Amino acid sequence: MRAVTYDTYGSADVLRLERVDRPPIAGDEVLIRVRAAGLDRGVWHQVTGRPRIVRLAFGLRTPRKAVPGRDVAGTVVAAGPAVTRFAEGDEVYGIGPGSFAEYAAAKESRIARRPANLTPEQAAVVPVSGMTALQALSDIGRVSHGKEVLVIGASGGVGSYAVQLAKSSGAHVTGVCSAAKLDLVRSLGADEVIDYAQGDFAGERRYDLIIDIAGNSAVSRLRRALTHGGTAVIVGGDNWAMSMDRQLRARVLAPFTGRRLTGFVTRERSGDLERLTGLIESGAVTPSVDRTYPLDQVPEAMRHLDAGKARGKIAIAVSA
Repeated sequence: MRAVTYDTYGSADVLRLERVDRPPIAGDEVLIRVRAAGLDRGVWHQVTGRPRIVRLAFGLRTPRKAVPGRDVAGTVVAAGPAVTRFAEGDEVYGIGPGSFAEYAAAKESRIARRPANLTPEQAAVVPVSGMTALQALSDIGRVSHGKEVLVIGASGGVGSYAVQLAKSSGAHVTGVCSAAKLDLVRSLGADEVIDYAQGDFAGERRYDLIIDIAGNSAVSRLRRALTHGGTAVIVGGDNWAMSMDRQLRARVLAPFTGRRLTGFVTRERSGDLERLTGLIESGAVTPSVDRTYPLDQVPEAMRHLDAGKARGKIAIAVSA
């Protein structure tokens, strides 16, 4: 099969298109013919190995897996003997490590049937970012009708879903992003938008829930912007080391502030994908696809992402 591969950490220049063996599947896995994959900051960390702490997950000196990618949408072509929910021919989406290839293996517990109203490219940009936003808002933030919600980093992959999910819960949503992307965040349903270079979200306004995806706001600033008893959820960011430090600081300070300051690690599970499918098919959530690149242009897609120009997420078209 054709696949994008890399054998050393670095910029987009380390990626190359090669022919490799199809991945084997375990008893609880399916083999997916990949129709599209998603590209986001998680893949950027995977390829660059930056900051170095992420290499604990991806390989200390060299990448442990030769094919990058996690978001996947495609067709099941084979299923392991323990698989009960899917069969050959099913159209699915979810988490498939090594998705920048014509075939990828995925655990049954991390995929769901593709929403009927989405193209493969649209479906492929949902899983990682959509589940992260859903869990941050619902499981951790406990968003509900009438709440004041602030989304910092509202124009990115996770942020674009967080705005829509908060609106679908009946919240009043304020989005923070760059001036060039204010129109995108408005189109996602935000009631108010703030240009991070001009406005101060930690002024007089107070919020019941803050979803911080941008990764560079001081914990003390988040605390000042919360109502008493409010919650701030720190969701990664471009600088993982800084994000982990902020999450630790938040957990230490929270008991003394009268506010809930926390972070979390996304859990990849089919139940959350099915929840997202219902919201997508009802029209409450629509994936925001910035651009679509063919498989042989993944390096160009990475450079576009690295330049900070993406509005929403980037899709990789693999096969028809």
